[in-house]
Amino acid sequence: MMTVRHLLMAGTAAFILPLASAYAAPPADTLVVGISADASTFDPAAISSRDNSNIAKHIFGTLYEITPEGDIVPQMAESYVEAEDGLSYTYTLKPDLSCEDGEALTAEDVAYSFNRAGDPENAFTGNTPGFVYSSIGFDGAEAISENEVKINLTKKNPVSFGLIAEVFIHCKDSYETMSLEDAAANPVASGSYRLASWDRGSQVVLEKIKDPGNFETIVWRIIPEASTRSAELIAGNVDIITNVAPDQLDAVNNSGTAEVKSVQGTRRIYVGFNMREDFATGSEGGAAIQETDVRVALQYAVDVEAICSQLLNFACTRATGLVNPPNANASLEPYPYDPDKAEELLDAAGYPRGEDGTRFEITFQAPRGRYLNDANVALAIGQYLDDIGVKTNVELMEWASVYVPMLSKHDMGPMFFLGSGGGTWSALYDMADLSAVDAGTNYTEWQNPDWFSGWAEIAAATTEEERRAVIDRMLEVFYNDPPWLMLYFQPDFYGVSNRVAFEPRRDEKVYLFDTTLAQ
Repeated sequence: MMTVRHLLMAGTAAFILPLASAYAAPPADTLVVGISADASTFDPAAISSRDNSNIAKHIFGTLYEITPEGDIVPQMAESYVEAEDGLSYTYTLKPDLSCEDGEALTAEDVAYSFNRAGDPENAFTGNTPGFVYSSIGFDGAEAISENEVKINLTKKNPVSFGLIAEVFIHCKDSYETMSLEDAAANPVASGSYRLASWDRGSQVVLEKIKDPGNFETIVWRIIPEASTRSAELIAGNVDIITNVAPDQLDAVNNSGTAEVKSVQGTRRIYVGFNMREDFATGSEGGAAIQETDVRVALQYAVDVEAICSQLLNFACTRATGLVNPPNANASLEPYPYDPDKAEELLDAAGYPRGEDGTRFEITFQAPRGRYLNDANVALAIGQYLDDIGVKTNVELMEWASVYVPMLSKHDMGPMFFLGSGGGTWSALYDMADLSAVDAGTNYTEWQNPDWFSGWAEIAAATTEEERRAVIDRMLEVFYNDPPWLMLYFQPDFYGVSNRVAFEPRRDEKVYLFDTTLAQ
């Protein structure tokens, strides 16, 4: 019989590196990056995952950008003015901006980029309309001169400026003539690199067209298997890899050709409870998780610290919510691992064990290869739930072509495994995943009014102390009526060849403009 202990031990078993492929070492003007998941689209308004966005950032510019230290600095814009009421931002563009085809990029292109992403006829579900716009209450953009663009909002949000910095700018004349299908596969660049080729499931090749950038070509190779990524790095065929598996750290560090660089990441890893009506009526398990008492009980069932130490090779403190330390509610204590307490609460909630020991059965869906050791983590969680009488059917799925489309429609569940990107510069940035009931990133479709009413209070607050009090109260609501089974903030392990100089960021943004050959 498989137990949690066996699963955790299996996750730390030694591995044997496979033989590297026949790829040659990269030439001096080429940088090769090995990533676990393919892009799903290059339409700037439809991109919803970090791997996809990391590639796209080299193709598309943004008005401002966030540095590794959390500062928000100019990129395509040189300055901005916030309206006194906080309901608009006016940006002045840098001179001599251009598109891939050489056409001048003006305020009209910027306004078009924002308005296209929000056009309901396009039905985009990417990060821009699903997260940014729902958080800032986007209300249209307008060019007020050739180099000035105004972004209008319906509500004041203290982090609007940082959120606007995530919107990719694209070129009006090109995109007005393209179908959505063409835009997804054939982007027209506004940034430093153009898409030279996209061999789906294999690699994405970018070619430099202007500064910044120190390599003429960047190749993003799609290598789903973690052991294969490590083998390619050690062999010198790849310069940088993401998601080095915990059991491969020593092999990379002892190779003499590469090293692992680790950072405490900001991505919130959690199990979501899908509270959409069809899940509530579709199965006994889907109905059970609609109840707050059941969702609280399941928090006690999973030993998060053991998962971190045994499957991820790092010591963690369990999350108390969706906000990264040090911006979380300091008064909240993580739910402890207490399976007896979980069983007691499930009994009290009206879900006793049946004659076969089962309380109810539920489906738990998870991606394979997107997050650090995600498949083994999902299997371990499933086993922990089995141990308290919740029969859990774990379904592991391919990320780009299967899981992402389900994610965009909120079709995962009734339970699903997900990691949501976060930041260290503001609690509100992390909380903006749940900026509105209908937000694209409210994948659980949680509707607690005590949470969502807090946003108006935050907008009305006149001091940071008033705002912080509302934030802490909202985080307490999240903790007591959890839409997530709270897990951990993912550590990030990058493998870096001795050939290149690359420093990873905490926020999973793999931006390669400053990467160089090692001296």
